[in-house]
Amino acid sequence: MTIGYSDLPRPIRSGLVLVDPRLGIPRRVIVMQFNPDTVSRTLTPQTTTGESGDRSEALRLTGPAIETWQFDADIDATDQFDHPTPNGIHPQLALLELLIHPSVTRLLANQRLADAGTIEITPIQSALTLWVWGGKRVLPVRVTQLTVNETYFDPDLNPVRATVTIELRVLNSNDLPTHSLGGDLFLAHLAQQELLAATAAPIGLSWLGITEL
Repeated sequence: MTIGYSDLPRPIRSGLVLVDPRLGIPRRVIVMQFNPDTVSRTLTPQTTTGESGDRSEALRLTGPAIETWQFDADIDATDQFDHPTPNGIHPQLALLELLIHPSVTRLLANQRLADAGTIEITPIQSALTLWVWGGKRVLPVRVTQLTVNETYFDPDLNPVRATVTIELRVLNSNDLPTHSLGGDLFLAHLAQQELLAATAAPIGLSWLGITEL
């Protein structure tokens, strides 16, 4: 029997979920129109500086590695020219850009406090952002940078095609409160990494051309 494209399992989509940090209720789901073809991950260990001269510090880790993600998200509405939307892909871009903006309401409220002579204004707390890349990677993150490259426009100069380079920093147990939703999700991810590593085939020293250390 020949298997056609319609018989292949439909790939799940990647995306971002904004969650109420206190109630744990999803506020908004942002689904990537196309899954990125590639993702780049960087893990930087958190270690002691070793400046104290204590040689026992060389192998110490001070916390989980700092992990960052970078990928390109393509947004394309050029195939909708026969049924154009009045705003092009402005709404999709706005959803991403608002991940790193406080709301107008909160900004105006803080301005009123400042005008009333309030000395200290608490920084605005944003929603907890989760990056979902399949069921095995549900990570609390902070969006650290968005680079928007708009490449095609309709007659009214609304963008209809763009590539957004998204940079994320995974929030770990050093960043998030103990027993918070984000903190628990990070620890669950780390525990899952340990389980996956345990399933790797064991390798002996002979593979490295040595028999003992």
